[in-house]
Amino acid sequence: MKTLRFWQSWSIGTRMIFITMLPVVFLFSSFVWYSWYSHRAQVAEELAERGRILARALAETSEYNVISGNLSDLRLTINGLVQSDKSVYRIEVLDAAGRQAISVTTQFPLQAEPRYYAAPINKQVIWVNLFSDNGAPHVSSPSDSKPPTQAAEVVGSVRVTMSPTSMMATQARRFQIELGIAALALIVSAAVALLLARGLTDPLRAAIGALRQIRGGDFQSHHPVTTGGEIGELQASIAEMSVALDQSKQHLENKVAERTRDLEASRNQALKADADKRKLIAKVNSIVEDERKSIAIEIHDELNASLIAARLESQAILHLAALAEQGDAHALGQIKDKSAAITRLTLDLYASGRRLVRRLRPEVLDMLGLHGAVEEMLRHYDRRSDHDCGCRFTFHSEGDFSVLGNELAISAYRIVQEALSNVIKHASANHAQVALILAAAERTLTIEVADNGSGFDIGTASAGIGIIGMRERVHALGGAIDFESSLDEGTVVSITLPLDPPTAVS
Repeated sequence: MKTLRFWQSWSIGTRMIFITMLPVVFLFSSFVWYSWYSHRAQVAEELAERGRILARALAETSEYNVISGNLSDLRLTINGLVQSDKSVYRIEVLDAAGRQAISVTTQFPLQAEPRYYAAPINKQVIWVNLFSDNGAPHVSSPSDSKPPTQAAEVVGSVRVTMSPTSMMATQARRFQIELGIAALALIVSAAVALLLARGLTDPLRAAIGALRQIRGGDFQSHHPVTTGGEIGELQASIAEMSVALDQSKQHLENKVAERTRDLEASRNQALKADADKRKLIAKVNSIVEDERKSIAIEIHDELNASLIAARLESQAILHLAALAEQGDAHALGQIKDKSAAITRLTLDLYASGRRLVRRLRPEVLDMLGLHGAVEEMLRHYDRRSDHDCGCRFTFHSEGDFSVLGNELAISAYRIVQEALSNVIKHASANHAQVALILAAAERTLTIEVADNGSGFDIGTASAGIGIIGMRERVHALGGAIDFESSLDEGTVVSITLPLDPPTAVS
């Protein structure tokens, strides 16, 4: 089967040309072969018919000359016939003993057929009874039998050798005309196939180039729609995605810059205070740095899932475009779906960016508390898993979460969110479980996130920004975090947070 997969490395344009031209070339070859065969068969049939007729006619007209021995007149007749008909190569007259009496060969440069057509020269004697037995003239009646006829006596034979040269030359000229017409049709078909292939591959190449520019961070390139149908919809979706991503990027940069300017302004005002406030200035500097770190963590936790999803969808479009170039017709429909998904993701990303600076904690925490917020997040991931990762999520909780403070609730929510984001992005799991256990007696909140994915090497993955952010949050609250994982055996993240965080030392 591997020998039949040579076409898998072909581009979609090459495949389209091949599919279009294969039946055309087959028809062209069949037509050329049949035309040449029919011309040759026509020459052979015509030569055979003419040879038999000519041999029979000469045999019937040569009886008297052969019997009487007057061969000179017969030679002149045969010579004139041979010289006037270019399809005759040689005519021979043989006597009864098989000896050659006359042999006339054409003077034209012709090729003889390997066979000849022969006809016997017969001498017939007929008995005619002109009188009856009583001497009266005989009058035939219906009851009378036919007069006896002697068997024909063979006095010689005529052999005619034909030549296909002249007829083949005529048929070759006709065949050349037919071949030229067929070749012209083949060239026109090839030109049409090339135009059709270019009409499909050029927009696909442009779409792939646009996706590569977007993947490289260039969102401001102009991506025009140059064709219709599914490819045109793909180009339009890519252009809309580029605009949406560029707007989201600009909005986020503006908000971060505005927040940074506010923080820098606060820092500059604190620096202008007198020496008695130096301790306060040091604390403000620490708050500024902590606020920057908090903003970075918030951006990572809030927008990373959407950005990763948009990147995965873009990579999926590139993969599907490669499949479309290999002749997969179903890939075009999937490209359309992925493009629509990217558009929805970018709109969600834009809305999330607008809400990022305006609030420092999810609204769902204020509405539902930590238990309801985590449950709602898992339902959201379950709905997305039908189209993205295929991972299902379950939730288990114990305790009264209404006693949690604001800082502890939002930190716990962010920790769960980051852990689930890592499961979706890296674990390749099909099931994950989240457990929240609040022990009032021990005054602790335990968080456990487990999946059955591919696992990872804790030593090499500990430097990831997601894990670092989780560690920073846990340590800031005076808690403990532990990772248990091995390759192909899943991952378990266990976190213990005290309900009464330690107070900062003044």
